[in-house]
Formats: sequence, C-alpha cells, structure tokens
Amino acid sequence: MEKKNILLVGVCGGMGQATAEMLIRNGYNVWGIDYCPTCDIDGVKYFQADITNTKQIENIFAEISKKITHIYAIIHLAGIYLMDSLVEMSEERFARIFDINVFGIYRINKIFLPLLSKGSRILITSSEVAPLDPLPFNGIYSVTKSTIEKYAYSLRMELNLLGIDVSILRPGAIKTKLLNNSTSELDNFCQNTEIYKKTSKEFKKIVNNIEAKNVAPEKVAIKIEKFLSVKKPKYVYKINRNKLLLIFNALPDRLQVWLIKKLLLKKTKNNTNH
Repeated sequence: MEKKNILLVGVCGGMGQATAEMLIRNGYNVWGIDYCPTCDIDGVKYFQADITNTKQIENIFAEISKKITHIYAIIHLAGIYLMDSLVEMSEERFARIFDINVFGIYRINKIFLPLLSKGSRILITSSEVAPLDPLPFNGIYSVTKSTIEKYAYSLRMELNLLGIDVSILRPGAIKTKLLNNSTSELDNFCQNTEIYKKTSKEFKKIVNNIEAKNVAPEKVAIKIEKFLSVKKPKYVYKINRNKLLLIFNALPDRLQVWLIKKLLLKKTKNNTNH
C-alpha cells in the first residue's frame, strides 16, 4: 500500500518533531518545512523556509511537485508567541505576528492546494485561548488565534465543496520551546513596559500558574495521528484546556473586566496603604 504524504509545517518545534517521529513510525511520508537551517529528524524530507516569504514557499512547492502528485494532509504547527501591551508594542511586532501566525497558514494552503484532492485534509493549530475572551497583554496572540479560527471555518466551508476536510487543533500549555518563549516574552514585557510596570508583575503570577499545568508534545502527536487515521475527522480537537480559563470565560464580560482590574491592581493598593 502506497505511503501517504504529509506536509508538516513547523516540523522542527517540539510538537512538530514529536508528530513527525510518530508519523514516520506509522508509515507516513513526512515532508517538513521550518525556519531552522537543518532538521535532525530521521526520515523527514526537509525544506528550510521562511513562511512569510511567498517565493520560498513557491519554490518548495515546485520541488515537491516534481516528486509526488498528491498530499494527503497539511499539518500546520508553525507559529510565534508575543506578549505586549496593545498600546505600547511597535507596528513591526504587531504586523510580524499576523504575518507568521495568520498569513503563513494562508500562503501554504493557497500554494499547495494543487496537490490536494478529494479525501485530503488540513489541520490548523489554533490555541485554547482562541474561542475565549482575550486577557490583557496576551491580547495580540489571542487575536491572531481567533482570526485563524474564523479563517479555518470559512476554509472548511469552501474546501468541503471539493471533498477536502479542514479541522483545527486547540492545545493548551504544551512543554515545548514555545512555552519557554512565552516565559521570555512575559519577562521582557514586565521589564520593558512603561505604562503597566506594577500590574504586569501581578499578571505574571497568573500566567505562570496557568502554564504550570502543561503536557508533553507526544500527546499532541497522538491527537494528530488520530485526525489522520479516522474516516471523518472532527472539526475541533482539544488538548489540555485550562479549567480556570474556562470558568473565568464563562463569567459575564463586565465581571471579567472587573475581576482582572481587582487582581492586577490589588498589589498597587496594598503598597499605597503602607
């Protein structure tokens, strides 16, 4: 039986590597794309590229098209995490996260569509925060992920007409480099913000509590393998959702805003009283 071809975008990350290794063990052909100069995963047919560069993606498509005529699935695991104040962050940073997290997915799907056919499928990685109301300072990341979800749903409606399935993956905190980047971004924000010096420290405690409950990337790989193997994939796959975030999001919007203000300003009031 001919091996199925998988295009794995973000193959060098923690989730990407765990997924690639599992898929190769299970008999898939994995074609990987990532920003890293090299890929050390045995069996991956690797292409280095910046997914913000359309020409590079087109060149990779041309190379892959010479070797295969069909891709069974595109798995999107690439993305970046930024934490910043919406009124302090530079326009360059604002545009960059959209260019990678949103436009990168759009470019890959548009360019590689000719290799997809009836029975193919696409999995787009979102986040557990995507369907939730954004938190302060995490807003820019949440906005890109919620944008991805609207894009994915619309794409699902369109590609369904061609017999191609589109699903999304909503992971919570996963023990990968992205989680480490989240910590670094939070530290940098606390250090560099001018407007929110005091409140950022309280927010850091909340984030650290949420991200402490993380799971191994191999669990994501198991979800993805299931998405690939079932006859009719679900639209949404969830893993390690944080219960505190779900409970908080269930509250009325005005109460959420009030609670955040209470939590983040309590230290400031205590210091004032002293």
